[in-house]
Amino acid sequence: METIEQIETPEAEKKVNIELVYALPEQQTLLSFSVPEGTTLAQAIDLSGIQDHYPELMLDTMKAGLFGKVAPRTQVMREKDRIELYRPLLADPKEVRKQRAAAGKKMKKGGDEGKTA
Repeated sequence: METIEQIETPEAEKKVNIELVYALPEQQTLLSFSVPEGTTLAQAIDLSGIQDHYPELMLDTMKAGLFGKVAPRTQVMREKDRIELYRPLLADPKEVRKQRAAAGKKMKKGGDEGKTA
């Protein structure tokens, strides 16, 4: 009687489907792709191919996040994660709000000059 030796073959590598988005004022790019399970945010950015579309991007220094929240580059990707690459801000939003508030106060103080009692 012959015995058949069973050879164990490794299971196909499990993949997770993710997206990467990058937006400019005039153009938005959405890339959908699969990465091996256990891939980090930094690895997924490299695997995305975004550098082919925008070679000028400094990916190592850009902030990146998942679903609108900055995330560490060591974050492990999960199914249907959406990576977002954030451009540097031209102006600090907090500073702009302070300037608007200061301008509004000045207008209110000077706004009742034309009233008579």
